[in-house]
Amino acid sequence: MLGLKLPTDPRWVNIVEKNIDEILTDHAYCEQKAASTAISLIIGFPEYTDLVEEMVALSREEMAHFKMVHDRIIARGKTLGRDRKDEYVIKLHNFFPKGGSRTTQLVHRLLYAALIEARSCERFRLLSEQLEDQELAEFYHKLMVSEATHYTMFLSFARQYGNRTEVDEKWQNLLEYEAQIMKDLGNKEAIHG
Repeated sequence: MLGLKLPTDPRWVNIVEKNIDEILTDHAYCEQKAASTAISLIIGFPEYTDLVEEMVALSREEMAHFKMVHDRIIARGKTLGRDRKDEYVIKLHNFFPKGGSRTTQLVHRLLYAALIEARSCERFRLLSEQLEDQELAEFYHKLMVSEATHYTMFLSFARQYGNRTEVDEKWQNLLEYEAQIMKDLGNKEAIHG
């Protein structure tokens, strides 16, 4: 369903199991950045009323997820660690050329967001199925469902605002590029890396 060209190596969950506190910190910041992305789309493209409405709801939901992850960190007797650069997202954002029309910029941002959500969904599925901590596995199962709806929403908006054929071609090319990025990642206690 997600269309990812290279699945995550299941051994990634072993890295996570040994570094739960690190993955929770990384995850918390991913949720915060997702909320920031939604707000940024509102600020950058206020004339797209249907997008603005969805991004308002999404920013609230992502911050609620941030709180849920933060609560788990506190329950473990820890504090939120410092944010780290997300190599995956940095590399991903190098795919499309800068510039172009506002519509092109919007479509590119929506496709990036869709892919980030799809990869998160895939990673959450792995965590929900393989983590030994059952409470945490159930938590990731719930988030997996949410991420899947976010992925489809972003992709639908990209197809709505851009030329469907061109958007689908860009989406496939982005998926291929992302698979190359993933070959070098997957060995860290990070949601995307």
